[in-house]
Amino acid sequence: MAVLQKIRVKFGLAISIIIALALLSFIIDPNTLGSALQSMSSKYDVGQIAGKRVSYTDFQENVDKFTTIHQIATGSSVQNEQTQIQIRNAAWQDYLDRYMLTKNARNAGVRVGEDEMVNLTTGDNISPVLAQNPAFQDPETGLYSPEALRSFVQNTEADESGRGKLFWNYLQNSVLTQKYYDKYGALFINANVLPKVFADKAVAEANTTATVEYVMVPFNYNDSTVTVSSSEIKAYYNAHKKNYKQNAGRDIEYVVYEVVPSEADITAANEDIEGRLAEFGSTGNMKAFLLRNSERSYSEHWYTQNELASNLSSDIAEFVFSGSEGVSPVYKSGNVFRAVKTMASAMVPDSVYVKHILLQGANAQKQADSLCAVVAKGGNFSNLAALYSVDKSSADGGELGNLGWFTQTYTIPGFESVVTADLNKPFVLNTQYGSHVVLVSKRTKPVAKKQVAVLEKTALASQETFNDFYAKANRFASITGGTYEGYKRAVDSTGVYSHPMNNVSEATSSYGAISQAKEITRWVFDNKPGKASNIITVNNNYFFVVAVKAAREEGYRSVNDAAPEINEILKSEKLRELTKAQVAAKIQGMTSLEQVAEACKASTNTREDVAFNTTGAPAVEPALLGAASVAPEGQICGPVAGEACVYVFKVSNRQTGSFFTEEDAVNNEKQKARYSAQMIVPVMMEYDDVKDNRARFF
Repeated sequence: MAVLQKIRVKFGLAISIIIALALLSFIIDPNTLGSALQSMSSKYDVGQIAGKRVSYTDFQENVDKFTTIHQIATGSSVQNEQTQIQIRNAAWQDYLDRYMLTKNARNAGVRVGEDEMVNLTTGDNISPVLAQNPAFQDPETGLYSPEALRSFVQNTEADESGRGKLFWNYLQNSVLTQKYYDKYGALFINANVLPKVFADKAVAEANTTATVEYVMVPFNYNDSTVTVSSSEIKAYYNAHKKNYKQNAGRDIEYVVYEVVPSEADITAANEDIEGRLAEFGSTGNMKAFLLRNSERSYSEHWYTQNELASNLSSDIAEFVFSGSEGVSPVYKSGNVFRAVKTMASAMVPDSVYVKHILLQGANAQKQADSLCAVVAKGGNFSNLAALYSVDKSSADGGELGNLGWFTQTYTIPGFESVVTADLNKPFVLNTQYGSHVVLVSKRTKPVAKKQVAVLEKTALASQETFNDFYAKANRFASITGGTYEGYKRAVDSTGVYSHPMNNVSEATSSYGAISQAKEITRWVFDNKPGKASNIITVNNNYFFVVAVKAAREEGYRSVNDAAPEINEILKSEKLRELTKAQVAAKIQGMTSLEQVAEACKASTNTREDVAFNTTGAPAVEPALLGAASVAPEGQICGPVAGEACVYVFKVSNRQTGSFFTEEDAVNNEKQKARYSAQMIVPVMMEYDDVKDNRARFF
């Protein structure tokens, strides 16, 4: 032990832990130790699929890849919280497809061959993944354009950044994966064959209707003689334990102080924007003015009236398109104040078809001017592009120089002015790539649009207001003293509303209407019941104080926790059997439902045209329907125990039709198979023991 003490002193805690684990290995079963180490390491995994661990690092690399794909697909690098969630979902689905779906499909003998992939991507049987992609559709017809796809694939080879190739690989993988889904689903659906004996039975049942008369005797839930013992509850729990599986959850209470502008802050914002209106209307440099004074920078975007209404407000859109001159009044929307000025009006198309010849080098501008003159006189644009253009990859529709359809949103940087260019009139544009001879050869129908400047100011809480709210939250947190008991005292003494919230999971990120509040969830899961937090600031706009009431760990609910629910189940079962026996004793020897009703102090009910098939909602409870389907006609039958009562019944006026055919039965079976196929992925996830721990990290 002296040697061990020297090692501890010299090498510290880390080596002590290693030695401790080594010593434990002599007294603990190796499998138990391995499980403990696995648990320690898997805590930091994003998930596990079919035994394959998905580490945080690997998952984040996949998220980065799908982020790039999203940027390529949308042409925008702007990401809000919803977009980030969609990207992370796509990255996780990619792992499910690779580690689970494809593996299980291949194990079932499903294959997608190379020739099939060629046909799906470039042949006659184009995959919907490509055919429905807007990038490969003709803007005028909205139909799939093989030329657009070929042009895209050709351009990927010349794209030195590798982004085009990355996107094409993603599309091909999506085509492959979708085909696996289609084939695997078809395997289940088409393998579901309805034997003729079952089809005949279904036809007979569907074409048979009858009148069912019955007496209902409800259970007496107040019967004190019906009791459930703890041993019965425990036995039921052990037999149905899988029904009581639970995710980790927490029961909490919280108070929240929202920082909102005071009346003084709102008045100050209004006065500020009103004081800038004169300069807004007279400035000769609108871009510079808005850069200094507005929360919204100048944009040369051309707006329709509907776009302006949806982006700003209907009042602003009405002012701009009414032809009003000068600066608008100040419009208030919530705590946002806006004034606008119309900068330009024009008839502008939504889309234009653009051709270009790219020239680079010292004489690019001069050469562009010369070629522009040649094109204006009728020179063949495609031939000139083949001779002079540096861009040899743009050939939409098979003609060199064709860039394709552009919109205001999706265009080459520097090409924004093409949407207002004259049709078939060449001109020169200079961009970061060089000098371009540009020709707009087609366009959609021009519509009335406006360019506007927007002076925008949001009323924000001042530092004084912020401090006031923080002081209130700080006083509350101080009273709690870090405990749940203190939290309840703070609620009573301050009179603030306490929000209860049960079953908070690791995925919870919203509290009431407040989103992006994952830091609260992390605190809740890092602390034990009985603890209260200090101030937790969310979005720099909300001050939370949180208390943990109860905790449930991932696994199975305890017997005690499940006992009330099990007690009700077992009590209902006992009441069902007891009531059934009591009714049987009362009606013994009776020959009419009227006698039964009188003996049971109940009334008779009648349902006509009761069908015995399962294609629609049953007219009576399934227990009664099943018994009536095989009951002899005209005979008192029962008692039959249902969900909440016992039935005594008689079937009369049984009739047989012929409207339901064997084809109907087969189609119904196929429909049920399609519904069942929707459960393929959830069942796979259970079979492959998929663990999704993303909520711990995001």
